Amino acid sequence: MTPSRSPRSQSWIAAVDCVDHPPTTDESWWPSLPPSGLRHGQSRSSRRSRSSIDLTCTFKLVALLWAVLPMAAVEAFDYKDALSKSLLYFEAQRSGHLPYNQRVTWRGHSGLTDGLQQGFGLPMAFTITMLSWSVIEYGDEIAAAGEYHHALEAIKWGTDYFIKAHTHPYVLWVEVGDGDTDHYCWQRPEDMTTSRQAYKIDTENPGSDVAGETAAAMAAASIVFQKSNPHYSHLLLHHAQQYRGKYDSSVREAKRYYPSWSGYQDELLWAALWLHRATGKGAYLEYVVENGHGFGGTGWEMAEFSWDVKYAGVQILATKLLMEGNLPESQRQAAERYRSKAEYYICACLNQNNGSNVHRTAGGMLFVRQWNNMQYVSSAAFLLSVYSDHLNKAGQRELQCPDGAVGPQDLVALAKSQADYILGANPMRTSYLVGYGRKYPMKVHHRGSSIVSYKRNQGFIGCMQGYYDWYGRRGPNPNVVIGALVGGPDSRDKFRDNRGNYMQTEACTYNTAPLVGVFAKLHRSSDQHIQIQEEMSTPASSSS
Repeated sequence: MTPSRSPRSQSWIAAVDCVDHPPTTDESWWPSLPPSGLRHGQSRSSRRSRSSIDLTCTFKLVALLWAVLPMAAVEAFDYKDALSKSLLYFEAQRSGHLPYNQRVTWRGHSGLTDGLQQGFGLPMAFTITMLSWSVIEYGDEIAAAGEYHHALEAIKWGTDYFIKAHTHPYVLWVEVGDGDTDHYCWQRPEDMTTSRQAYKIDTENPGSDVAGETAAAMAAASIVFQKSNPHYSHLLLHHAQQYRGKYDSSVREAKRYYPSWSGYQDELLWAALWLHRATGKGAYLEYVVENGHGFGGTGWEMAEFSWDVKYAGVQILATKLLMEGNLPESQRQAAERYRSKAEYYICACLNQNNGSNVHRTAGGMLFVRQWNNMQYVSSAAFLLSVYSDHLNKAGQRELQCPDGAVGPQDLVALAKSQADYILGANPMRTSYLVGYGRKYPMKVHHRGSSIVSYKRNQGFIGCMQGYYDWYGRRGPNPNVVIGALVGGPDSRDKFRDNRGNYMQTEACTYNTAPLVGVFAKLHRSSDQHIQIQEEMSTPASSSS
């Protein structure tokens, strides 16, 4: 994904088309009852009148139910398929020399002299952290869906790059290319002619936010590979412990497109918690305890979680340690403060936070802001899923929010509703996960997807030629970027599928990454539910 514009540098709202019309109530298509339906003594005309009234009531009831029931009540979602497609997306985003088992066949080798196509280290590292966290929490569920190997491949593609980018204990190359030249160019990654200048952070140009996130990604990934590849796990942890200024202050090009608005303190707490989880070393936990107040971990009450603002994730990781019951009293007090802030986020998502809640659209989507809102939806679904599991494991059946008590099942229900909204349970009846379902975005704001595949046409396509010949085309993209989660609808649940509508149709790796864990959990739960139903419906064999 080549970044477009800073998500917070725009205040205007994209124009949108009106939503789909509800099912018609026109009586002209209703079937008539056959003559045999006449009762003795009833005329055909009176029968038609009565049947018309009955059918009118019936279809008005159906129309009403269609309007008020969620789509999930009408359509069962295939979470296994959604999981498979989500992981496939990361193969579409690869840069470099593609492997022999590359499944996204419309892509070719690209950027052979630089790094990953995404180029910007902070959001890319967050993607890897979230993929790793998904595997840590839901590895068994991912394996049960047959996707464990693909999940590890997606993580390793990113961590291999991080290892190469960490050329010295105090040097990390954090960006390749720049957003300005990228945005003057609409070109396939295989044809890239824009600046591929590389930028680094070091002792003279500090970058604590990107260094912290990269350390978190490496530490989390090291946990993932502990059993399957212990040598690689050790290598990742070695690099993670060497990382530690604020990258957008050092890298001017990054600041224009992916500025770290939250500062670097949340990334330092985030990294320390992941390093503690990977190593078990008390020094990392002590760092989180001692800096909780000064870095905002026990002070900020957040109603969002993203690649930039990680406080809610920090607070939930710290709360897990508290729930496990192994902290000394000196650390428990700080952990309790982290928990109160974690529960602020959970209660705000559940609309139980005394008015300080995450806004919901009429269709039920959590809504934070216009630009790429789906990143907040997918990350919320993941944190809700994880926190519900933490509550269950701790034997805590109830969480007291300002507006009432909620249970783990309430968190799971909201996470599921957000996943279902993404897959099609929404007023537009559209899946926002590209390639899933009967209707999904066809004009994704994605250079590689929107231009003819290099495999089909190896003729060079220049920057402006891409704009003239491909960007403005009215038809669908020639290549389907399966598994991409687009920015999604606005606060009125409206979505306009247009390549130029980048606030809604641009896809990002950090949008899809949290869904890997969510879909895996929902698939396992769905399978277990079906199994229970089958067992209940199977008559017991009689004993002789």
